[in-house]
Amino acid sequence: MTDARKIADRARSCPGVAGLSGGPFGVVATYLPGERITGVSVTDDEVDIAIVARLTEPLLEAEPFPETADRLRQAMADLTGDRRVNVRIHDVVEEPR
Repeated sequence: MTDARKIADRARSCPGVAGLSGGPFGVVATYLPGERITGVSVTDDEVDIAIVARLTEPLLEAEPFPETADRLRQAMADLTGDRRVNVRIHDVVEEPR
């Protein structure tokens, strides 16, 4: 399994993440033979992760977006190593508790 696939799988399982996004033009992606991993772009220097954030009601109990991004970075630490991890929130969905 490639780093991009592992990162995508782990990102989807993080609290506050409803899914991954390719961005407005689908540019956040990793291309592998016969496969496109949307929402994760990996280079030697950095990792971009584009998410759809999840809000739960009541909104006052929702985790702030910077904390969701930090949680994602921490969850990826063993996969990303010394690479910079950029987390982009491309959309937000509201889900009932």
